[in-house]
Amino acid sequence: MRVLYIDEAGCLGALPSLISDIQPVFVIAGVSFDVSHLGDITRDFIALKRRFFPGAHTSLYQLDAILVEVKGADIRRNASIGGHRSRRAAFGFLDGVLYLVDQHDGKFFGRIWIKGIGVPFDGRSVYTFSMQDICTTFQRSLEAIGEQGFVVADSRSKPVNTNVSHSVFTMKFQAVGDAFPNLLEMPLFGHSDNHAGIQIADLLCSALLFPMAVQTYCAGHITSVHVRNYAALKARYMTHLRRSQFRYQDPSGWWRGGFTVSDEIAHRNGAELFR
Repeated sequence: MRVLYIDEAGCLGALPSLISDIQPVFVIAGVSFDVSHLGDITRDFIALKRRFFPGAHTSLYQLDAILVEVKGADIRRNASIGGHRSRRAAFGFLDGVLYLVDQHDGKFFGRIWIKGIGVPFDGRSVYTFSMQDICTTFQRSLEAIGEQGFVVADSRSKPVNTNVSHSVFTMKFQAVGDAFPNLLEMPLFGHSDNHAGIQIADLLCSALLFPMAVQTYCAGHITSVHVRNYAALKARYMTHLRRSQFRYQDPSGWWRGGFTVSDEIAHRNGAELFR
């Protein structure tokens, strides 16, 4: 059995103009693991946090470190504009997290939305469609290995959680056929400070995919506090992320899954993320 942890980065607001403090990218993505690895993943992740950020984890009780999150937004800031020690800690920590994911056969996939300039952005529809799409990829990954699974997403608010879960419900219990026969339940929602998997998904979204997408699709188009030079971060991790995606071929032979990009600025495809 596998579990998929999901988080997001960016906001669901529309981008009004070329110069704006609205985040130009929205990312929703996840990482899946075999449930038999969760104990080791949690212990290894706690050890990483205590190693690279000892000042934030001073409790004598080691497991309390799960409650103190290392936020992906802070890591990407330190990796891009931090001092030497901050950058070294940020890159060392991300190296360790990706090594951990590899050691425990973790797989990544998700959706990246590059907002159009001065056009509507339906955040509710984007979020629910993205969750359905991610669950479809998860279903295909479960079919490939003949296993079952479930989804744990970072909790937002009850109305939003209910809407997202219901969007999957309508596909699982549709009149003809179950779109997700290998999923045991509707998406469940957890608090990130209790789940190593959600914290890893946050790092995937906020510290890796968000800055890589900004560097690839927004640089030179958008003037914003959110558009910085993330070239070094992209160069360091793009090959690893490309290799760690779960992708599959549909009946027509098209490749699906992995990190799917919808670029409403220049209409470039997802392959650009890794170039």
